[in-house]
Amino acid sequence: STEVTISYRHGLPVITLTLPTRRERCQFSVKPVVTTVGAFLQDVQREDKGIERAEVFATDGSKVSHATLMEVLLMNDFKLVINNTAYSVSPPVKDKLSNEHATEMEDIKCLVHRLFVALHLEDHQIKKERELLQKLDHLKEELLPLEQMKARIMDSADAKTSRLLWVGLALMSTQGGALAWLTWWVYSWDIMEPVTYFITYGSAMAFYAYFVLTRQDYIYPDAKDRQFLHYFYRKSRKQHFNVERYNKLKEDLAEAEESLRRLRHPLHLRLPIQEINDKD
Repeated sequence: STEVTISYRHGLPVITLTLPTRRERCQFSVKPVVTTVGAFLQDVQREDKGIERAEVFATDGSKVSHATLMEVLLMNDFKLVINNTAYSVSPPVKDKLSNEHATEMEDIKCLVHRLFVALHLEDHQIKKERELLQKLDHLKEELLPLEQMKARIMDSADAKTSRLLWVGLALMSTQGGALAWLTWWVYSWDIMEPVTYFITYGSAMAFYAYFVLTRQDYIYPDAKDRQFLHYFYRKSRKQHFNVERYNKLKEDLAEAEESLRRLRHPLHLRLPIQEINDKD
């Protein structure tokens, strides 16, 4: 027979045609979802080196692109041209699955998926847990010297900030005592009143300048924290403490701990609770 026939075997289309060189019938199984027309024609030419021309045309004479999937080609009749011979091909109509059969197939797929999860999820979660534990140990090792250096810098910055606060209190006490001494023992209130007014006005200007420079109100706790950060970063630069790297490591550590916490939650991922309790 010189005809090109198409039949379905195990759900896959099998195209049978006669090779021109040896005049032998040859079968080609194609995967319609992934195989293109160009790949099918290449297989035909590879099978018979005497084939110089292999093309596919639609029934109206237009050429079918090599990038077209075989699934699309097999929906309608077409012409297969091998060398100078044209074959009219009529693919058989594939029976559509009934609703009941389709439902059964979906149930089988769901069952296979559940079996795969049941067989592989536990090993995957244990492997992931070990990777997270190794990552946590590595991050903690990197953070340990940085934490010690940070503690020393924070102690130094806190001590300087406390000294600055006590110096401010001492200066205010000295100023109050000087104004009292000048008012009651050296001069009178009539003379010192303008002095105290300008001192108060100068203090107001200083607070306003603080707001202009920092865009913050002069509130004692905020001012203390700002001065602490100033001493902290200045000391960090002197001791070559990389604040950005430290913050990045802390973020990675927090993320790893959160991932491990979610991974160990038995209600979410159905982990081997007994093994985790033994490790803890």
